[in-house]
Amino acid sequence: MTTTRRKCAEAVRAGAAGDLWLSSISMDGDRQYAAPRVDAGTRAESWLARAGLRPTRQRRALAELLIGDGRHRHVTAESLFAAARDAGEGVALATVYNTLKCFTEAGLLTEIAVDGARSYFDTRTEDHPHFYWEDDGALVDAPREGVAFARLPTPPEGAEIARVDVVIRLRRR
Repeated sequence: MTTTRRKCAEAVRAGAAGDLWLSSISMDGDRQYAAPRVDAGTRAESWLARAGLRPTRQRRALAELLIGDGRHRHVTAESLFAAARDAGEGVALATVYNTLKCFTEAGLLTEIAVDGARSYFDTRTEDHPHFYWEDDGALVDAPREGVAFARLPTPPEGAEIARVDVVIRLRRR
């Protein structure tokens, strides 16, 4: 068991709390519906609780930056570290790396490797393709339409396909 896995396992607490949603009424034509309204701290704590992770100060701070506004994003460890520093959070780069690894192992993030030295972490965890802009190093979601596999190769004996990552590399003309 890796050190990061051991730290994650030690951090798991028994019994995760349910989602905490504060409702407000929104208008959509003639219909009214309850729209979820959650502050960043509550959303972060609920996100961590769903994975059974203890909400340490550093995890909460990084979770708020990742999902606090309810939007999906793609970050590198360095970009999240810079955002944390800009927000006045005192976390070390090593803590950011370890926390991203922990969140990924807990199923909260998906890691997308774009080359041997650079990984992005995606808050949208269901399978979907990505565009990678080689000119500026940006990773964005791509539409699923138009991506199709006629078949995949048979995995070696004793193995199964865990997932297929589709990263379409783009460059500006």
